[in-house]
Amino acid sequence: MRLIPRPQKRLLTRMFVTSLAIITLVGFGLAWLITLLHAQNRYNQTTSALIVKLPIIAAEFRENNLIPITQAREGDDVDTQYIMATCNSAYHTLWRSDFAISLKLNNICEKYLQIKDDLPPFYLNFDAQQSYFAYLLSIDVEEQMYHLLILKDATALKTELKQFNRLTYFRLAIVMAIALLLLVSAAYWGMRPLTQLKQELLQLQQGHKKSLSQDYPVELHGITMALNQLMDQTDQRQTRYQNAMNDLAHSLKTRLAASIAIIDDDSLDRQQQQQKILEQINDMDHLVQYQLKRAMLGQQGLRQQQTKVAPIAQQVAQMLDKIYRDKHVIFTLQVSASLHLPLSKGDVMELLGNLMENAFRLCSNKVQVTAQHLDDNMIQLSVADDGPGVDDAIKQKIIQRGMRADTQSSGQGIGLAVCHEIVSSYGGTMTITTSELGGAAFVIQLSATT
Repeated sequence: MRLIPRPQKRLLTRMFVTSLAIITLVGFGLAWLITLLHAQNRYNQTTSALIVKLPIIAAEFRENNLIPITQAREGDDVDTQYIMATCNSAYHTLWRSDFAISLKLNNICEKYLQIKDDLPPFYLNFDAQQSYFAYLLSIDVEEQMYHLLILKDATALKTELKQFNRLTYFRLAIVMAIALLLLVSAAYWGMRPLTQLKQELLQLQQGHKKSLSQDYPVELHGITMALNQLMDQTDQRQTRYQNAMNDLAHSLKTRLAASIAIIDDDSLDRQQQQQKILEQINDMDHLVQYQLKRAMLGQQGLRQQQTKVAPIAQQVAQMLDKIYRDKHVIFTLQVSASLHLPLSKGDVMELLGNLMENAFRLCSNKVQVTAQHLDDNMIQLSVADDGPGVDDAIKQKIIQRGMRADTQSSGQGIGLAVCHEIVSSYGGTMTITTSELGGAAFVIQLSATT
């Protein structure tokens, strides 16, 4: 089977063909109009010249006693130097001048009848090479219409018009050639922003650039802005996915450590171990679902929920007590059983899990969690310990991803950053102060109606 190549669709080709067609149409239209106007102008000039000579023609008729001219008939000897003929109202030839007879110009009026409704100039053609310019003068005699046709050799006039037409179309060809060059230049100049856009998109694909530049024409601003927004959204989504996976790994690490501690706890029988491990597995499943949903929707998709604080704090404390059982941490929970945080359960587990894990890890032997309603419709949650505290110089740094205050123990510096992101997404604040226990206190304030 023979394959027939199909031409590629090119915007530049469409612009060339359309623009060239418009230029050609307009150019030839103007050329035709110019030649027509010139021909009519020459017709008017010739007609004016003939009108000026009408008194002379009238004088010739007067000398031959043919006043009015309608009295002239074929065969009358009228001495005149002009090519003339008289016609009746039906354009039948009544009389021809001797000059017209000598030139063998027959049926003058009948030929004029065939072209009288055309646009001027009027030419009578008597053979393939001879053409005459015709001027008509109509006279009403006793309610009877007669016509006087005055002819003039049009050879010189036609030659002049042909030269003018030739020169006009030659100039048109020059103008079109220049217009074509300008069109090509304008097309390539106009397509340069698209070429630049293509190159920048290739650089984006290769990772050499992160966004499109802003120096594009106004017509392309909408496209470049939309592409930049799309790339920003893609980067944010990728960052959100990466952060969610890191957060998930950080959250599961604590649960896995608690599961190992439960297995190693000789004070628990097999049934109790299975029950405790099952609780950790349920928590891990909930965290996986939570982080996947968070990665897809972001924090905005996880709002409009109310979660009790006390049960989750007690559950997290029991888990951490297994992990840090050698420290014999004294845990104090000062939270009303009916107090709710305007966060999803996953967010509360993340907040308390990260803050309490830091407190249990860094404390001497005391950790305290308090929550209460404030007067201005705010809820304050505090996680405090009696550890070394946080130096003022690094309080703002440790809430950034990858930054850690405790460099002596293992960790990725994710937990506090996750807490700060969650609190910020709900319009709350998280501050680091010195607790009454002597160590650090992480204080979170949220609107009760977030």
